[in-house]
Amino acid sequence: MGTYAAVVLAGGAARRMGGVDKPALPVGGRSMRDRVLAAVDDAAPRVLVGPGDGVADGVRVTREDPPGGGPVAATAAGLALLDPGTTLVALLAADLPLLTRTAIGDLLTHLDRERSVEGVCFVDADGRRQSLCGVWRVAALRAGLARLAAERGGNLAGAPVRALLAGLAVGEVPWAGDGPPPWFDCDTDEDVRRAEEWVR
Repeated sequence: MGTYAAVVLAGGAARRMGGVDKPALPVGGRSMRDRVLAAVDDAAPRVLVGPGDGVADGVRVTREDPPGGGPVAATAAGLALLDPGTTLVALLAADLPLLTRTAIGDLLTHLDRERSVEGVCFVDADGRRQSLCGVWRVAALRAGLARLAAERGGNLAGAPVRALLAGLAVGEVPWAGDGPPPWFDCDTDEDVRRAEEWVR
């Protein structure tokens, strides 16, 4: 597939969990954030958008403007740190403790095969796109950010991801691998407990 970058979004407020630093919560003895970064340890560069305390060496850290401004603002901040010429990026939420390199490899393979699409993401059994568990063409995301910025007077804070991806040709990838779905995100304490059970 060649090289790809990864942008991991870790700046959410976790309101349903009392405002804790959710990506720093451990699952199986390792923070969710570090689990996601490990799933893309072959990406170059790896960019974390959010608090970077204790992050692994070599990971570039930045914050969205304003901090807590949402996933679209965070995506813009992350893409700004990519190397010139980077064409592919995995755009990932930081609360996906079950994500694996195999799952990322599946996405990259699908994007390579589907030359007519501008990105691919997993879909769940109900057909819902898991947009923050996908791989995208950088040029398409940058075009979407420019369009949104023009529509919103330059303010990307609070913009929904679906608005960023509107109009993009998206390939949908069902999970066919063994084990739990890689897009399982932890929005509640119960979700964290379920993830713990899966990684045992």
